[in-house]
Amino acid sequence: MKPESYPSPAGAVIRLEEIKRHFGPVQALKGISFSLFPGRALALVGESGCGKTTCARIIARLDRPTGGKLFFRGQDLAAQGTAKDERLYRKDVQMVFQDPFSSLNPAFTVGHHLSRPLQLHRQNMSRSVLDEDIAGLLTSVGLDPAISKQKFPHELSGGQRQRVNIARALAVEPSVLVADEPTSMLDVSIRKDILDLLARVKRENELAMLYITHDIATAAHVAEEIVVMFAGQMVEWGNTEMVLSNPRHPYTQLLLSAVPDGGRPFVTGGSARFLEQAERVRSLSRPESVVIERVGPDHFIRALGAQT
Repeated sequence: MKPESYPSPAGAVIRLEEIKRHFGPVQALKGISFSLFPGRALALVGESGCGKTTCARIIARLDRPTGGKLFFRGQDLAAQGTAKDERLYRKDVQMVFQDPFSSLNPAFTVGHHLSRPLQLHRQNMSRSVLDEDIAGLLTSVGLDPAISKQKFPHELSGGQRQRVNIARALAVEPSVLVADEPTSMLDVSIRKDILDLLARVKRENELAMLYITHDIATAAHVAEEIVVMFAGQMVEWGNTEMVLSNPRHPYTQLLLSAVPDGGRPFVTGGSARFLEQAERVRSLSRPESVVIERVGPDHFIRALGAQT
């Protein structure tokens, strides 16, 4: 991919450069390149199996790439680092997982879940400072410390649990937050509240955020930049508003056409026309292409049909 086809790495906290990941014969990622910047979010959008979570796992160092480079503040992490370097990186890069129910240990209170990262990364804290920090974290995510601190996970709603997970991620003052489908298991009525919370903590804490979702309609609530993925490839990317208002790749257009619209009748199982369109787009998108087209000031697509 040409360097001008993705944002300049100047000032990037995280930079992926031609990242590849193979699982045997399966090519899960085929040359992914993007950057994460302080105070800004990038939405990684696509259907299940497109490689979104594999990207997240590589950034969180839960998986290693087969090829390509991962840079953190300009340092190539492919080079062997010390155990201390690895611990510092894992402190700087925190994750909010998809499932708010299994992410918290049911045997411990909310206060315990928040005290653990604080004690691990900020040793020799007094009890009063620890309690004050826990209260501040809960307040920052919209929970009342007096009520929430002593509760167990089963006493909280799904949205409240996800707020606790976000507070736990913020406890160690990270510079990068990876949110992997953070609202997909929540009631529709509270999803926007969690998206608004993520947008706010990103802004207030100057976080570089990777927001992963299959729901392209939610990208505009959180992210300034967007990358649309299909079959391990980036097929369209750039400024979120530009991409969503003028999608140029057929796959992006297909994702947007699947967004529920109150003005359109809902057809169970999808119409034959939609399914036919989906199959056509898949056949067009599947061939790998090295040709990148600039279709706007900050808007790129992978050309269709050109073979590697």
